[in-house]
Parts: sequence; structure tokens; C-alpha cells
Amino acid sequence: MRSSWPTPDQIIPLLEPILKQHPGGLSEYALLNQLAEQSSFFAKSGTRSSSQDLSLFQRHFLLFHCLYLLEQQYRAKQSGILVISALEIRLHPYREENETNQADAALITPDPVRDYYLDITQLQATSEHDLDEMLGRFWLALARHETRDETLALLGLSDPVDDVTIRKKYRELVMQHHPDRGGDTDTIQQLNAAISTLLPKSY
Repeated sequence: MRSSWPTPDQIIPLLEPILKQHPGGLSEYALLNQLAEQSSFFAKSGTRSSSQDLSLFQRHFLLFHCLYLLEQQYRAKQSGILVISALEIRLHPYREENETNQADAALITPDPVRDYYLDITQLQATSEHDLDEMLGRFWLALARHETRDETLALLGLSDPVDDVTIRKKYRELVMQHHPDRGGDTDTIQQLNAAISTLLPKSY
């Protein structure tokens, strides 16, 4: 690991007291702010730039790397159950029935997020260019999600909805707005554009 990055052995002793002082849980943002008071590595940087974005990613990654390591430690020692999500990080008291349920769930469902953060080479290998591409994919996916919501609204639908329902609603509206039935061509074009966006393969 690069020498300027603190090691898990340096970060985890800072993390544990914070988690125990907040039994109701706290957000990643709040946790980073508390860590920043004790470690200059987690302190906020100044102006926004690609290098600052990379620095933010590195702080985020190391935090979650250490959280997942800590989760494993608590589980092995049966001393707690650490729940890690984007919105809340919370340490629960250890209860055997909760641990059994979580273990069963872990056997059934692989956790690619945990695997990603436990692989420290992901941190070492991520460059500014890689991060820009990751952010680009994120914003593209978000834009597609927002476009889907708007397009569904044109059909009078909203998620959750399946392809069969979308196709059925489209056909009903085409029949309703067909020019031969007093409808207009513009509405038909909008409906065709909507269905080709939602179901690009066939409709």
C-alpha cells in the first residue's frame, strides 16, 4: 500500500470508538467528518478537481475497506454485527439468531460490494482516468433512470411495472389516439418514441 495512506491497523482503532458512541448509526459523511478530527488523511480537501475527486475516492475506499474488515472481526469474535450501507453504518449488539440469519443470507446471496472493498488492489489500481469513467457510468445510469420515469409517465405508468404492462398500455393508447379515431399524429409519435425507449428490442 502506498506509504501516504494509513493502514487498517491505524484506521480501525479510530473507527471503533466512533461506532460505539453512535448506537443509532451514522452516515458515511458523518463518519468521515469524525475521522477527519483525528486523522489528516480524512480531512476535507480544498478546490474541486480530478485529483481531489481521486483523493475523495481513496478516503471513501479505505473507510469501507476497514469497515468490512471490522465486520469480519466482529463476526469472528461474536462481539457485534456491523451493518454497512451507503446511508447508514451501524454496530448492533451480537445476537446469535441475528448472526445465523445473516450467515444464511450470505451463503445464499454473494455480496460483490463487500468483495470489491475487501480487495485492496482496487484502491491501488484506480487512477484519475478510471475514476472519471466510473463517475461517467454512474451519471449515465442515473440519467437513464430519470428518463425512464419521465417516459413511463407519458404512458400513465410508474415503476414497478413489467414489460407486458408497458406493451399493453402502449397499444391501448395507440388505439385511443389513432388519427382514424380522432387522435393526432404528434401523440402517436410521442408514444412510439416512448415505447422504443422503454422496450427497444420489440414492441
